[in-house]
Amino acid sequence: MEHKVADPGPLGLAGFAMTTFCLSSANANIWHGGGVAAALALAFFYGGLAQLLAGMWEFIRKNTFGAVAFTSYGAFWLAFYALIKFNVGAGTDTVGIFLLGWTIFTLYMTIAAAKTNMAVFVVFILLSVTFILLTIGAWGAGHATATHWGGYIGLATAAGAWYASMAGVVNETHGKVVFPVGPRG
Repeated sequence: MEHKVADPGPLGLAGFAMTTFCLSSANANIWHGGGVAAALALAFFYGGLAQLLAGMWEFIRKNTFGAVAFTSYGAFWLAFYALIKFNVGAGTDTVGIFLLGWTIFTLYMTIAAAKTNMAVFVVFILLSVTFILLTIGAWGAGHATATHWGGYIGLATAAGAWYASMAGVVNETHGKVVFPVGPRG
């Protein structure tokens, strides 16, 4: 089937990967403060707006999974930006509740991802673990160890998303499989 727009998946995955990398590096305590500042800038533009656009283009391509995933995670990054930048409703459990909702969403999207390809499925498995750990880390008085582990698994999530993005761009550009993504459902 011929599409009216190019595959927006690699763009959405790249925006997600880079923003996740920066925030996860901060959560893992690799750089002190720099990761959060970089993540906030990316959260608005690349992780937020670019992913949101990728989601809209997936709707045009009639790809429900890609449309819901990219639009939702684009909205996640925009909401995260607002939550941090504008200190919206900064109660003790605000971030924990925010992350719990995204954990639930990510878990059911992981079930759907099982029917995409192995690369995307692995990204969603890792993202599920990341959100679970970050939710635990943000709850109540906070649990720094869970947040740090969430950061490390988040870095693996970013690496997986970058791989899936790279595979999409390189394979399409070369007209053949250079970087396999593995079959699923």
